[in-house]
Amino acid sequence: MSEALEPVRFENGALHYLDQRLLPAEIRYEPAQTCEEIVAAISSLAVRGAPCIGVFAAYGIAVLRSRESDEKAFATAAERVRSARPTAVNLAWAVDRVLASEDMLAEALAIHAEQRSIDAAIGENGISLFAKGARVLTHCNTGPLATAGYGTALGVLIAAQRAGLAPHAIVDETRPLLQGARLTYLECLRAGIDATLQVDAAAAIAMARGQIDAVIVGADRIARNGDTANKIGTYNLAILAAYHNIPFYVAAPRSTFDFSIASGAEIPIEERAAAEVASFGGHFVAPQEATVFNPAFDVTPGHLVAAFVTEYGVLRPPYDESIAGLAGRPHWSAMPPRASSSR
Repeated sequence: MSEALEPVRFENGALHYLDQRLLPAEIRYEPAQTCEEIVAAISSLAVRGAPCIGVFAAYGIAVLRSRESDEKAFATAAERVRSARPTAVNLAWAVDRVLASEDMLAEALAIHAEQRSIDAAIGENGISLFAKGARVLTHCNTGPLATAGYGTALGVLIAAQRAGLAPHAIVDETRPLLQGARLTYLECLRAGIDATLQVDAAAAIAMARGQIDAVIVGADRIARNGDTANKIGTYNLAILAAYHNIPFYVAAPRSTFDFSIASGAEIPIEERAAAEVASFGGHFVAPQEATVFNPAFDVTPGHLVAAFVTEYGVLRPPYDESIAGLAGRPHWSAMPPRASSSR
């Protein structure tokens, strides 16, 4: 197995990020020392994945605090970072947590350390969901690149691989930016996981042919009733899985649950530039005047989710009760390093 790529680095007071837009062709780290650089890295998807964005933003706020003495200017910069992407709740959560601390850098370091511990627990808790050799479909990217830790949904498969269960990952390419093809497949190779890459639209025929045993995805925001915002195309998979009687799982840390909203109807859905769909590799593949609908996320109703895998265990329906119980759990740093599974 190869060492996992580090999406975020903080060394000697300097913040750098792995530009994920260049993967798998090139591994390049770029500096992020100004508000403009931090916001651009997040909004351009050079840094992406809800937990990773939170870790990166936490460091970013600490860096801005060290460089900016004017309180009004700092507050404006912090709000720009906080609102760089609207759907992923981890971004605002991490920024608010750092802003509320007396030592912002120490808090950012704590958030990063906690993410690694949380991811390890998610991976361990999810292993029990899969039999040896299970063929598991995943969508978008949810490995170390997406969390700055060990991964959520893909982290479960990595943990299963290390436990000798030899899962087979079915990797959706994930249009329009191909995070599955470019990032998830790369992480499967580095983790030694046997994998097959497929076009997004092949999920239905693969399920109909009995080639998929389960689906596991990550999340960007989860409401109190279990409604889950994740990469566009996730809702399609949940419907297909339900039709074919295949379990559909979501792996996410507690910080991705937004206990302030009752349902997915309250989750803002980011819409991105038309060029992401109308062009490919810098060349237009549709008429330049084409009208494009390009939501970055969709919302899967909670009743289609068989279980949520969290650092505190596996949550089962009814989610109004199990997610409410999660809201009452103590801060992770006060917990033991291993989590038990509750069903």
